[in-house]
Amino acid sequence: MSQANPAIRVSELRKRFRTTQALDGVSLDIPQGEFFGLLGPNGAGKTTLISILAGLARADSGHAAIMGHDVVRDYRQARRALGVVPQELVYDPFFNVRETLRIQSGYFGLRHNDGWIDEIMHHLDLTQHADKNTQNLSGGMNRRLLVAQARVPKPPLIVLDEPTAGVDVDLRRSLWEFISRLNREGHTILLTTHYLEEAEALCSRIAMLKSGRVVALDATRNLLQLTNEHCAQLRLDAESVPAAWQDRLQRETDGCWRFNFGEYTELENLLADLRGAGIRVTELHLLEPDLEDVFTDIMKRT
Repeated sequence: MSQANPAIRVSELRKRFRTTQALDGVSLDIPQGEFFGLLGPNGAGKTTLISILAGLARADSGHAAIMGHDVVRDYRQARRALGVVPQELVYDPFFNVRETLRIQSGYFGLRHNDGWIDEIMHHLDLTQHADKNTQNLSGGMNRRLLVAQARVPKPPLIVLDEPTAGVDVDLRRSLWEFISRLNREGHTILLTTHYLEEAEALCSRIAMLKSGRVVALDATRNLLQLTNEHCAQLRLDAESVPAAWQDRLQRETDGCWRFNFGEYTELENLLADLRGAGIRVTELHLLEPDLEDVFTDIMKRT
C-alpha cells in the first residue's frame, strides 16, 4: 500500500439516528504513523465515527477509507487493517485467554499462529494468565485482553476507545508504554479519552468534536496556545471559596483549587477576597494552561 494513502481518510461524513445528528459533515485525514487524539463530550459523535470506520454502522453520506480501502466497498481489506479496542469490557466467559486469542485469529482466517499469540501475551503481561478463564480475570486484565485481541491480525492502525476508563494507575501506565512503543514502531494510533492529560502527553495532533462537527483540529502544541487565560493553583485552609469566585473555579483536586483568569489583577482581587474571608493561602502556583483548559474554552465558545 502506498505511503500516499493516509491511515484514515474521512470526508463529509454524516450520520443521523432518528432525531439526533450524530455526525454532521466530519472530514479529517490521519497520516500513517501518527498518534492522533479524538476528543469531545459525551454525545459528540466519537463512537459513531469509530463504528463507521469498523463497519459496525454505515454513514448516511460521505466517504471513509482505511489505508486507502473504502470501508463499505472494500470492507474486508479495510477491517483487516484496523484493530479496535472498544470502550466496553466485552469477553466470552467460557474461554481462557489463549483460547480467546485463537478464536480471534480464526475471525481473520489465521492459523498456526501460537508463536505470535505468545508474543502478544508476553508484551501485555498476560502470559501467566494464559490458561485462566476470562470471567476470573480482573477488569484491568480483561482490558489488556481487548488490546491483545486488537493486535492479533497485526493491523497497521489501532483505535482505542476510552482504553483506560476504570483502570488503575499502574495498569494505565503500562498500557501507554505498550501503545507508545507500537506507535514508535510505525503503527498509527487513534485515541479517544476523557483523561485529557493522556491526550496532551501522547498525541501529536488532536481533533475536537462537538454535536457531530469538528470544532478544532491542530497539532497539540498549537492548541495549547489558543487560550489567553492564565491559571493559578492554590492550596487553602478552607472547605470553600467566596461565592463571587465560584464561577471562576475550574476544578478542585486534593485540597488544591484551580482558577482561570484573564489578567493578573484578577489574581490580586482573588487573594484580597480570600484574606477578607479569613482564608489562608498555604501554597500558590502559577501554571501554564493545559489541554483541559483549552478543551473547556473551545466547548464554551462553539
